[in-house]
Amino acid sequence: MTEPANTIVYYLQQQRLSMTNFLKELAEAESPSTVKAAQEPVLNLLENALASIDYPSNVVSGQTTGGYLYARPASRERNCPVQLLLGHCDTVWPLDTLSGMPVETREEKMVGPGVYDMKAGLVQLIFALKTLTELSLPYSVTPLVLINSDEEIGSHESTPMIRRLAQIADRAFVLEPSLGLAGKLKTARKGIGRFTITVQGKAAHAGLDPTKGVSAIVALSHTVQELFAMNNPEKGISVNVGMITGGVRANVVAPESSAVVDVRVPTQRDAEEITQRIHGLQSAHPEATLTVEGHIGRLPMEATPRNQQLWQMAQELGDTLGINLEQGMAGGGSDANTTSQYTATLDGLGAIGDGAHASHEFVYLNRMIERTALLALLLLSPPLKQSPNI
Repeated sequence: MTEPANTIVYYLQQQRLSMTNFLKELAEAESPSTVKAAQEPVLNLLENALASIDYPSNVVSGQTTGGYLYARPASRERNCPVQLLLGHCDTVWPLDTLSGMPVETREEKMVGPGVYDMKAGLVQLIFALKTLTELSLPYSVTPLVLINSDEEIGSHESTPMIRRLAQIADRAFVLEPSLGLAGKLKTARKGIGRFTITVQGKAAHAGLDPTKGVSAIVALSHTVQELFAMNNPEKGISVNVGMITGGVRANVVAPESSAVVDVRVPTQRDAEEITQRIHGLQSAHPEATLTVEGHIGRLPMEATPRNQQLWQMAQELGDTLGINLEQGMAGGGSDANTTSQYTATLDGLGAIGDGAHASHEFVYLNRMIERTALLALLLLSPPLKQSPNI
């Protein structure tokens, strides 16, 4: 192990207890996305932690969510390029989850709601910056921090700021949890779309005049089969009809029915093609009308040349730390999907563990040191030479 890697790892080993305690504190500050008031305590914890390392923060409240925290170093060179550190403090867990799922440390693991997705990543973010500050390690690319509270519900309020920062950043590091127990970094993510398909039929008495009606449910059932046929596992395209509603009573020919469809695609070209096909659907019955609403809300994060350049940098630094890093594609989306449209992006730099959104959620505490050291070394790296083929 070379300098400054050895110095960084040694320093972080002395910080292990502090990191564990801070993770427990963050996890016990329950912060479901849909409860705006619940975001204030966790944002305050993060704001205070950043202030202690000379990163003053500004918390911008959202209309329906807790908003986001934006921080940058108090001392910085004005003309220095910038790099974005991105994470979220909201979780999928409702308030009072802790009563049945407490935060606990079991040998080398910490279990509890939100520890893996993604409060351990926030701990690593802050301690990587703390390491650079305490060891007076100079960087040539200024770190900017954005932590939002609406990622789990689509980042609708925070996306404009994320997009704005990504457009000026040399690169973006996203502290979402790593991929699988192998701890793969995420160099690609599928794009995500949601579509609502509504069929209008004609009501009639199901016993007295059934032939005078036009069943929206029957018409929609044909459309569901068309949607199912759009699945292409070999290309990584999934089209899932996850919800169906319709009808008014069992003895009435259904006048209306609708379906909500989740779409996942690996490339922007696939996103354009599948969107066109869904919006081109026609009613299976000549007397029923079909309307389609929706789009691909999060474009795919693809393995672009600039993203691969950032991955190769991480892989080389991993070798320096004695870590054998792997890369992979995630089926779910994150704010990395947004930043990747504008700048080199590397995701999955957060904790190694398992159980995102599941009752067995946990992180490996002993792996947090190496991942924090990796992030610190990445932050010290010089600006990227952006590829023209992006």
